[in-house]
Amino acid sequence: MLEILYQDEVLVAVNKPAGMLVHRSWLDTHETRFVMQTLRDQLGRHVFPIHRLDRPTSGVLLFALDSETANLLCQQFAEKTMEKSYLAIVRGYLLGEGRIDYPLKPRLDKIADKFAETDKQPQLAITDYCGLQTVEMPYAVGRYATSRYSLVRLFPQTGRKHQLRRHLKHIFHPILGDTQYGDLHQNRALTTHCGVNRLFYMLKCYVFATLTVMRWWKFGLM
Repeated sequence: MLEILYQDEVLVAVNKPAGMLVHRSWLDTHETRFVMQTLRDQLGRHVFPIHRLDRPTSGVLLFALDSETANLLCQQFAEKTMEKSYLAIVRGYLLGEGRIDYPLKPRLDKIADKFAETDKQPQLAITDYCGLQTVEMPYAVGRYATSRYSLVRLFPQTGRKHQLRRHLKHIFHPILGDTQYGDLHQNRALTTHCGVNRLFYMLKCYVFATLTVMRWWKFGLM
């Protein structure tokens, strides 16, 4: 059963678990559990997905309960009038506030983008961040006697594929547990000393306008 964070007559927000696909995909025909089908069965009614989160990412996932609301929220996504933020635990001390303005070349999927152009130019990609907390753990990784980590809040200003994960790698603060863009040695140490083997990255909160009330709603994970 999915944790429901918010629900009214037109919208439902759930806490997507890490490792769960949002909906059925021909890219993974062996998977049997999906957020969309699970929520539909849980509520006993049809739901309309507004966006998706990558399989390893946890956090707030929005579904509309009617097509009109779905169209409105999808329009807000397209027009970038919906604000969203993420939380991540990264390697090293990332302090204060800053902006990562680093163009990213489109990442192509070997199967889904088999016939796509491969020589596309880098696209504008901007991420704002704010360091929240730091911690030092008493276990060695590489030549360092201890391991330092930071909890950061991330505000993507553009929406490129894997943007936040790639941007944090670019500034040498990769997200813990990221097997594609992260630090393999840190990931192994985390599993060994903490027994955790997952991506430390989640969609924290949304701010958006609903169809039924012309004011901003804000909700997220506490």
